[in-house]
Amino acid sequence: MMDIIIGLHNTTSSQRLIDFAKVIFNFDIKYFVITKVSGTAAQVGIPEVSRLAFKNNKSIIILPDLKDAIDLLKPTQTLLIGYNQGQEFKSDFIDKNVNGTYYIVFSGIESGFSKLEQSLGTTFKIPYLNSDIGANALASIFLYCYLQQKKEKI
Repeated sequence: MMDIIIGLHNTTSSQRLIDFAKVIFNFDIKYFVITKVSGTAAQVGIPEVSRLAFKNNKSIIILPDLKDAIDLLKPTQTLLIGYNQGQEFKSDFIDKNVNGTYYIVFSGIESGFSKLEQSLGTTFKIPYLNSDIGANALASIFLYCYLQQKKEKI
């Protein structure tokens, strides 16, 4: 069985954090992990996301950094998803990976993941995108492709 943990890393916008949580809570995920949150996202976004999580019977984990999340969760694989970094993502990644826990992380800032953060996992980009569409849209595309692939395997 394959478990998916979704993460949002490095955000300062409370609205971006809340909107991302609303997207994620509509899918069947094990945990929503928030790392390196600061500014209004920490002050206003975290309380609102906590309320949404409770209301939707979802689990959230808030940690200081991406490395902390990886050390705590011990995923089988960590995938860092962006629009312009890493290898091209293919929706059939389920075929080539063993079962386990997959930590799928999206960047909360437009510049994406730093070189140090990229070294903590495998970076992927969503094909056919010409510019940054934001973490919400990237997560929606990714989770839709994942669910379609999972449905076809059943």
